[in-house]
Amino acid sequence: MFEVTVEAGFSSGHYLRNYRGKCENPHGHNYKVFVTLVGEELDEAGMLLDFKLLKQVMRPTVDYLDHFMINDLAPFDKEINPSAENLAKYFYEQTSSQLHEMTGGRVRVKDCTLYETDTSFARYYE
Repeated sequence: MFEVTVEAGFSSGHYLRNYRGKCENPHGHNYKVFVTLVGEELDEAGMLLDFKLLKQVMRPTVDYLDHFMINDLAPFDKEINPSAENLAKYFYEQTSSQLHEMTGGRVRVKDCTLYETDTSFARYYE
């Protein structure tokens, strides 16, 4: 089994609904997200997936969130709270659907890890 990981970063604001504490107030983070892929077969070039391609797959999601108030963006504008856990799941879902189409299922997302701070992160996997 082969595994590759790519990191991206973005800065956004958010606040948590149904939460009592400092995070119920609008505030921001410099997020880091790590997307890890797995697969059993390498391509003709001897790679699971070119890092450049994975970055291209991640870019639309990063750009969608970067320098915005996440609570104003779907699907976080209604019932889904923009917690680190839900953001990690969002990256997983966005990346998975695109990679499946791109590789025909040869490569899959193992997990997405989202750092809200240098010392606090959430991970989503299936």
